[in-house]
Amino acid sequence: MRLVIARCSVDYAGRLTAHLPSAPRLILVKADGSVSIHADDRAYKPLNWMSPPCTLKEGTGEEAGVWTVVNKAGEKLIITMEEVLHDSSHELGVDPGLIKDGVEAHLQELLADRIETLGEGYTLIRREYMTAIGPVDILCRDADGQTVAVEIKRRGEIDGVEQLTRYLELLNRDPHLAPVRGIFAAQEIKPQARVLATDRGIGCQVLDYDALRGIEDDKLRLF
Repeated sequence: MRLVIARCSVDYAGRLTAHLPSAPRLILVKADGSVSIHADDRAYKPLNWMSPPCTLKEGTGEEAGVWTVVNKAGEKLIITMEEVLHDSSHELGVDPGLIKDGVEAHLQELLADRIETLGEGYTLIRREYMTAIGPVDILCRDADGQTVAVEIKRRGEIDGVEQLTRYLELLNRDPHLAPVRGIFAAQEIKPQARVLATDRGIGCQVLDYDALRGIEDDKLRLF
């Protein structure tokens, strides 16, 4: 990963245009080719970014200090450096990904065994479907034969939706799987996470741990 802190302006040209005026910013260039520009006033979301696959060209001569990032759709992110305050590269190696706690791991196992919980006609492809950025909890097919990627959490929050979004971007590049849609499954899904998932076309599924385990609800029933 390359970390650059610089006073810069940023212009995006694609389906629309956007301009970030000159200011000190952090630029991340990751090994997967992605480039993102960050400010110091937000938690994790970049001001602008270009997802892989894309190419980065650093200008020379009269264009020195101008970075041009282009993706496969021809969209451009143009970063104009005015002053570089820091520039370093670090080898992070392969990330093992998030390690699920016991409940999440058991939810994954139970849901895989009872995949019809997601809907009639669902069939399991496999658990822990490995990708270049980590394993997808469950990969399955719905009744229409479309591939579905399922991310499982004990408590569903925004970071889980972001994680599933990254998996979907990668899986949809595989012609043997595409189109791939996503389901965010958890015992509890926070309202903000549900809104973000819905906005990105990701379905939400609340999981009943006891029901998956085959334990009957002990509440009184009228019928």
